[in-house]
Amino acid sequence: MPASAASAQPWWRGASVYQVYVRSFCDGNGDGQGDFAGLAAKLDYIAALGVDAIWLSPIHPSPNRDWGYDVSDYDGVHPDYGTLQDFAALVKAAHDRGLKLLLDEVLAHTSDEHAWFAASRDGDHDKRDWPKKDWYVWADPRADGTVPNNWLSVFGGPAWSYQPARRQYYHHKFLRQQPKLNWTQPKAREAALAVLDSWLERGADGFRLDVANAFLHDTRLRDNPAIPAAERGEAEWSAAANMQRHVHDSNLEENKAVLDVIRRRVEAFDGRFVFGEFSEEFERSGCYLPPDTGLHGGYNFALLHARDAAAIRAHLETLARFPGHWPCIAFSNHDVVRTVTRFGDGSAKVMLALLASLRGTILLYQGEELGLPEVELRRDQLRDPVGDLYYPLFKGRDGCRTPMPWDADAPHLGFTTGDPWLPAGAAHGPLAVSRQEANPHSSLAYARRLLAARKSHPALRTGTQTLLAQGLGFVRQAGDERIVCAFNPGPGETRLTLPEPARDLGLGTGPVRLDGTSLTLGPFSGFLGLL
Repeated sequence: MPASAASAQPWWRGASVYQVYVRSFCDGNGDGQGDFAGLAAKLDYIAALGVDAIWLSPIHPSPNRDWGYDVSDYDGVHPDYGTLQDFAALVKAAHDRGLKLLLDEVLAHTSDEHAWFAASRDGDHDKRDWPKKDWYVWADPRADGTVPNNWLSVFGGPAWSYQPARRQYYHHKFLRQQPKLNWTQPKAREAALAVLDSWLERGADGFRLDVANAFLHDTRLRDNPAIPAAERGEAEWSAAANMQRHVHDSNLEENKAVLDVIRRRVEAFDGRFVFGEFSEEFERSGCYLPPDTGLHGGYNFALLHARDAAAIRAHLETLARFPGHWPCIAFSNHDVVRTVTRFGDGSAKVMLALLASLRGTILLYQGEELGLPEVELRRDQLRDPVGDLYYPLFKGRDGCRTPMPWDADAPHLGFTTGDPWLPAGAAHGPLAVSRQEANPHSSLAYARRLLAARKSHPALRTGTQTLLAQGLGFVRQAGDERIVCAFNPGPGETRLTLPEPARDLGLGTGPVRLDGTSLTLGPFSGFLGLL
């Protein structure tokens, strides 16, 4: 691809985004919670990785029923993290290092402690109407007093809670403390969109939108169709979400138009980027929209739950059916079991190589560059409400949210001088940044090489992607540059046939044998070659 064509691309196409779970990243004041000051002190580390942007987990005030994904005030920042002045300083420090800053916005629902919900719940009930009466999804009980329909909460049980003040139920797709905002109500929708305006004006470079498939609901409140038991498979972390097709409580076809409205709002600010999380009914909800429609990009849980090459290939085949769609690619985040634990010991480097080679905007969760495994926690150590509900069947999401290990020889691995909100993982000590910085063969050193290569090779950053006939392999192409990428994320051996002989770029990992177009990949190995 000519330099002029590459420079014409938006900055986010092919970019690498580093996800920071703020509460677990670095504590700057010794209170055991990560904060803006701690993050600012580690910006040089993030910049040295070679990423283009940082995505911050929710930063707003919250009662932390769902650790920030239940917002009680969109206009402020959580006092655990600092002040608005601290946030402004963080934005400037990131921009000074050439890093974009993206915020995690939760606009499909709020906390039940948000002033909007209080106004909707506690208005003048003697009047026929009152401000914010319909800002949330309220419904009358059935004739027998039971819930309005069969919708199920992702976290278990009915997706409705009764509110005596209104003698009605309100809808919540998640916890009962997370009431659903009514995006069919024009004033509520405008208030949510204005949240985006205010943070863009404060310097944010864009957003990750939580549950972007769930802005709209069926106003007729029709029941969701059940999934037959034989077809449910295994739910990764929510049995309730796996019992129904979520076609009426969320994932409406009309949701796509809302995503487009959001994109246009963000694009009113030059150079900004907005992508979404899609948790169900991916095609229906707007996850795979063509260019210039809907959000700039999106991701779903297919790769986040994948545990082998076949599952990854299946998702790449799905993406190939939507060539105009720009995907976001992630194997790990704050909600799922860490990549190394899912794919096995020895998989850290090959999964980094795969991530760095795929078409899309890639999302690298903190600690993945170190090859961190999931941390096993006792029930009394859990802070995640989901883990507490389902322990020991499901131990929650805290195992991937434990503190970032900075210094192998410091208390709490250098995360804090105080009492950490979650314990540091004992197995993370040998993988701490202090150890890996000194090792040119470490996972950290390899991640830096891969991200540098992604920037220097247009084929890897913005090129097309064509799957090989078999196995986990594909060709990336931009202009005259063609790079074949092949991977074996498992413990066995696999063989692939390349389309033509390739010259090894020296970016692979693990045992690899190349004989003409015949490629043998040993356990946990990858190959990148120039065609």
